[in-house]
Amino acid sequence: MSLAKLFLIFAKVGAVVFGSGYVLLAFLRADFVGGTHWLTEAQLLDAVAAGQVAPGPVFTTATFISCVVGGPLGAAVAPLGIFLPSFVFVAANGPLSPLLRLSPLAATFLDGVNVSAAGVIPVVGVQLARTALVDVTTVLLAAAGFVALVRQPVNSAWLVAAGALVGLAHVWLGPSTRQRL
Repeated sequence: MSLAKLFLIFAKVGAVVFGSGYVLLAFLRADFVGGTHWLTEAQLLDAVAAGQVAPGPVFTTATFISCVVGGPLGAAVAPLGIFLPSFVFVAANGPLSPLLRLSPLAATFLDGVNVSAAGVIPVVGVQLARTALVDVTTVLLAAAGFVALVRQPVNSAWLVAAGALVGLAHVWLGPSTRQRL
């Protein structure tokens, strides 16, 4: 693992990620789990969970990953890499942004990017669910969270906190309560 490679991976992700922070997961999974094998699926899920309980989920997830991979120096490199492209793009494109939607070609391009970003999110969700849904409790917890989000939008921090409490209770009750899928 080199700090330069870590920086470049995060700079690439920061340069191409478009849409929500969840689109970021597809890139992180491809680079850190599939490409470099610096993380396992479980470690990526831990990073996502850490990002959900702290302000700035993208910043927290990137810092968590880079700390696991590169230690304290890595934790300093990744946020710089992931946010630097955005600052450069905003500075360079600031005056042009209002004009982009006026161009039929640019508007069509942006619409296509939006749709593809929306398509990536469920695919990554399914891939991560294969790692996260390991027993009856995790499946029930995921189902309850899904129902809660569909019926009434709930702050994800509350769902993460509830999941953490259920997870602790699950462990405290002992192995007899765990049924692996």
